[in-house]
Amino acid sequence: MSVATERPQTTGGSTAQAAAGSRRGGHRSGRRVAAGVLLVLATVVIFWQVDLRRHAEERFLAVARPVNAGAVISETDLRVVRVANPSGLALIAADRRDEVVGRTAAVPLAAGSLVVSQQVGPPAWPAAGQAVIAVPVKAGRAPAGLDAGARVVVLVGPAAGADAAAGTPAGSQPAAGPPRAVATVVAADADQAGGHVVTLLLAANEAEAIASSAGDVSLVQLGPGQ
Repeated sequence: MSVATERPQTTGGSTAQAAAGSRRGGHRSGRRVAAGVLLVLATVVIFWQVDLRRHAEERFLAVARPVNAGAVISETDLRVVRVANPSGLALIAADRRDEVVGRTAAVPLAAGSLVVSQQVGPPAWPAAGQAVIAVPVKAGRAPAGLDAGARVVVLVGPAAGADAAAGTPAGSQPAAGPPRAVATVVAADADQAGGHVVTLLLAANEAEAIASSAGDVSLVQLGPGQ
């Protein structure tokens, strides 16, 4: 009698093959994800470069020389510039020059700045509650190189001869101190005496007090955020 015996089949080989296949599948999946990320990044970079080149060819109007608020804008007040990626700004295209020339400046236009549509139209400057005054500033009473846009403290010294005035009479209130205000410099023009005539933007009530004072004006420049 012959006896046939069957040996149980081992599954170790197939398990190893399955594990190896799983690892290969994971590697392929990771490579696909990495390739997808690189493709997205490349698309973004290409889009940004195309958009930048497209905007770099756009031409807009800029201010060639200072224009006061309320003044009529002339041809010589404008120039054409190329601006890259001006998204979000209401700039005026160069081919709309005829829509600007002959109109008034709503606010002061600084040389070198881009022309924005809101800056052209009926004068809207100074705003309600503000005023513009010009004050003489003697040499040595203001920082050198004071530019438009600087924030300053305006101090007015006592008028000439005030030190010789008599003391305060009994029962009367002491005299108020010299006027003081915080203002923004609009322009500073040199005069023949070595000083400057400085145009200031400040609160209307403070402007009246400064303009009606007889003493010498001194300017103290403030730092950013003050």
